[in-house]
Amino acid sequence: MLKRNLLFILSLLLLNTLSVAYSAEQPVQQLQAFLKVSKSLTADFKQVLINESGNPYQTSYGVFYLQRPGKFRWDYQKPFQQQIVSTSGKVWFYDTDLDQVTVKKLDESVGSTPALLLSGNISLEDNFTMLDQGTDGDLTWIKLLPKNQDSSFKYILIGLNKSSLAGMELSDNFGQLTRIYFSNVLLNPSIRSNIFEFQAPKGADVFSD
Repeated sequence: MLKRNLLFILSLLLLNTLSVAYSAEQPVQQLQAFLKVSKSLTADFKQVLINESGNPYQTSYGVFYLQRPGKFRWDYQKPFQQQIVSTSGKVWFYDTDLDQVTVKKLDESVGSTPALLLSGNISLEDNFTMLDQGTDGDLTWIKLLPKNQDSSFKYILIGLNKSSLAGMELSDNFGQLTRIYFSNVLLNPSIRSNIFEFQAPKGADVFSD
């Protein structure tokens, strides 16, 4: 009887372990499935910058466009107008107020735009350790820890709402948090190709790395 009870307890422990392991993998699998089916995406966004003291000091609003592989665009509309456009392996950063354009190779812009994670140009599995962070309300969170010690980020959180993109949080090595909230998300819409074209405005200062 004792041996049978011990086997029963061990079986319950094994089943519980498998259940926990499966549930831990589920959010990661949801993220992988979302990335697999997301050929294009549009959304409104709200971006909040938070300083070392935990206080928000800048909030921006705009529209985000994504077309895989490798094309994305952030149109910052309020309070300042800026554009980040990626296509053909390059990223253009345009500051309207400064009338200044900075051009980077796509692989050099990891520290500058979280859209690279969604663009299909890098493998999340090869570059990050992905961890389930559970749920918070309607959102399921996955934490990405960079495998490269030279990464400019400590971690990145991706939030999914019913398997659709809902939010991101990025913590950099300077103690700053960036939180991005997505709304009005459209999955796989038709996007005009010229959305991802960029030409520096006449007279703008252009800097290329």
